[in-house]
Amino acid sequence: MKISIIIPVYNEQERILETIDRVATAPFPPDKEIIVIDDGSTDGTATRLASVTHPSVIIVTQPHNRGKGAALRAGFVRATGDIFLIQNADLEYSTTDYPAMLMPIIDGKADVVYGSRFPGNGVRRDKYYWHFLCTRLLTVSSNTTTGLNLSDITVGYKVFRHEIINRLQLVENRFGFDPEVTAKIAKLKCRICEVPISYSRRTYKEGKKIGWKDGISTLRCIIRYGFFD
Repeated sequence: MKISIIIPVYNEQERILETIDRVATAPFPPDKEIIVIDDGSTDGTATRLASVTHPSVIIVTQPHNRGKGAALRAGFVRATGDIFLIQNADLEYSTTDYPAMLMPIIDGKADVVYGSRFPGNGVRRDKYYWHFLCTRLLTVSSNTTTGLNLSDITVGYKVFRHEIINRLQLVENRFGFDPEVTAKIAKLKCRICEVPISYSRRTYKEGKKIGWKDGISTLRCIIRYGFFD
């Protein structure tokens, strides 16, 4: 079973090569393609990506920065695997969690798998209490509109069967992707499960990009796709 690992990236010149190396050398899954979408980076990310020669890596270049959701859609179009796994480019998530994320779908027990930074035995290093609180509040709000019982809708690790993504009409360009895709898979009655993952949040000084405006936008998308779309 072929796995497409989709990595949206924007201004990650210090981390992108290490991210690709970790993904490419991860022993599981053995059959994978790695699709990296450079979302209009303005630092040295494009130069770093030009040096990548690994045969399983496909580089997609967006001419302008449009956001995480737009980059992921570009990656989905290029992906040929049976399963799509979303991987952030900032080293906050560990590739050692790939087996736990993928096996529920490979075993035919789920259509969609979300990682969770909260329950279980995953190692968690988080410096910002308000981010933690905001994530929990947004997840509760999403659950209220979808009827799901998730613990972490904004997690960077999400896995989908290819057929599920093909059935979704996704439109959000930025971080609204998370509440949008959650609401739409809920309406499809997908089999969804969560697994605990490790997490090491980086600081704003280290390049963290999401901010309070994205939290407000996420709440807007929760309301839109949960009640009206």
